[in-house]
Amino acid sequence: MAQAIYINGNYFTREDAKISVYDHGLLYGDGVFEGMRIYAGKVFALEDHLVRLYESARAIALTIPIDIDAMRAATVDTVAKNGLTEAYVRLVVTRGGNQLGLNPFACEDPQVIIIVDTISLYPEKYYTEGLDLVTASTIRNHPAALSPRVKSLNYLNNIMAKIEAIRAGCVEAVMLNHKGEVAECTGDNIFIIRRGRLVTPPIHAGILEGITRNTVIELARKAGMEVVEETMTRHDLFIAEECFLTGSAAEVIPAVKLDGRLIADGKVGPITQKLNELFKEHVRNQ
Repeated sequence: MAQAIYINGNYFTREDAKISVYDHGLLYGDGVFEGMRIYAGKVFALEDHLVRLYESARAIALTIPIDIDAMRAATVDTVAKNGLTEAYVRLVVTRGGNQLGLNPFACEDPQVIIIVDTISLYPEKYYTEGLDLVTASTIRNHPAALSPRVKSLNYLNNIMAKIEAIRAGCVEAVMLNHKGEVAECTGDNIFIIRRGRLVTPPIHAGILEGITRNTVIELARKAGMEVVEETMTRHDLFIAEECFLTGSAAEVIPAVKLDGRLIADGKVGPITQKLNELFKEHVRNQ
C-alpha cells in the first residue's frame, strides 16, 4: 500500500507531498505539531494529543483552519488509508504564508499535514540494556521566552543538544533549565527512582507536559507507588536507584549511565521493567 500523506484535505504520495518554500513553518519554525503512536491500528491518547495541539496553537496565536472534530476524523482516516497497525503519526500545523517577512498576520493559509509512518527512535538493544546519557551544555529554552508547554516546530535547541550527545558517543542527552536544574532530554521526559519513590521534574522546571509522562504517572499511582514532581539536579540522577525516559516515540526506555558514571549498578531496574510492562499492557487495552 502506497503511503498517503494528508495535506489540507487531500492525499499525496511521499514524493508529491509539498508545501510552499515561503511557508512560515520552514522559514521561521512557526507552527505546532504532535507525535502519536498507533497500537493495533488505533491512535493512542488521540484526544489528549489533539487538545495539546490546539492549546499550543492558541498560545502562539495560530488559528487551525479545521475544528478538533474534523482534525480527529482526518487523523483516523489517514491512519486507515496507510494500513499500518503499529506506527507513528506526525500531525503538523504550519502558519502558512506566501512571502518573506516575520509578520504572522500576513499568513492566511495555515497548512495541516498528517504523516503516518514507522519510527524507531532508539535501537532495540537500548530497551533491554539501557541508554548512556550525557549532560548537554545546551539548555532548554527559557520559559519566559517561549513556554515549554508549546510543542512548536522550533526544536533547534533540542537538536543542538542531540549533536552533543552523538558526539559524546551517546544517543540521548539530559538538558538542564536556565537554573541548572534537570528539565528533560532532547525528545523525552525523565524519571528516577529514589528511595522507592518515582520522581520527575515538575512542569515549572521548563518541560513539555508529556502524554506518555502523564500516563506513566497514572499507572504508577494505580500500582500503589508514591509519585512526586519535584526539582532535580544532576546530583539526583547520579544517586538514583533507577532512571528511565518516556515519550510517544520512545515509549518507556531505561537509562543506566550519565556522564560516564553508572546509575546504581548500571542495569535496568525492576521498577522500570514493571512500569514498562504496565505501559505496554495499558496501550494495548486502550
